[in-house]
Amino acid sequence: MVSTALEVLNDVGLDGLTLRRIGKELDVQAPALYWHFKNKQDLLDAMATEMLRRMTAMEEAGKTEDATWQETLAGSHRALRRVLLSYRDGAKVYSGTRFTDTSYAVPMERYLASLVRAGFTPRAAARAFYTSYCFTIGYVIEEQSAAGYPDQGVKGIDLDERTERLADFPVTAAAGAELFGDPDAGFEAGLAAIITGIEATWRAAGRP
Repeated sequence: MVSTALEVLNDVGLDGLTLRRIGKELDVQAPALYWHFKNKQDLLDAMATEMLRRMTAMEEAGKTEDATWQETLAGSHRALRRVLLSYRDGAKVYSGTRFTDTSYAVPMERYLASLVRAGFTPRAAARAFYTSYCFTIGYVIEEQSAAGYPDQGVKGIDLDERTERLADFPVTAAAGAELFGDPDAGFEAGLAAIITGIEATWRAAGRP
């Protein structure tokens, strides 16, 4: 049922996702779905939990035991971004949801333990992870909005059009290529800046 909901999400986006639409795909009446989900938020929670499971499986396939904390932190958020980008409005669905079980604790324990082994306090490890997490969620929300879904009639940002419209603001116009031209490079630059900042703050606090 959740897999069907994710497929419907790709077809209609978050605004068009309803229990009625999912019921139509499953060939059941929408009221029958209320046995499983009290409301749309319950459905979104289940969808986010499934996204996390898929992200964990993806990350498990590529993890190495001797990774540094920086590599672990970066790798976990690269995997999260890849999963979110694989669904229309994936980051919006994922944001603000509550997981329906404790499966999220498996990867989180690994991420936090990597930081603690490196010398972070548990509190500092949690803050480092959450800062990277918030950046990733926010970045992908903006990335998906900027890209649009041209094959579904949802227009993205046209850089030439933007430059022409901002002709009186040359610096702002020139920023478009950096902001919207290469989202992969932009994500990596932002993630690197955050991890470097975390490391600098950590060392300034007298950590080894």
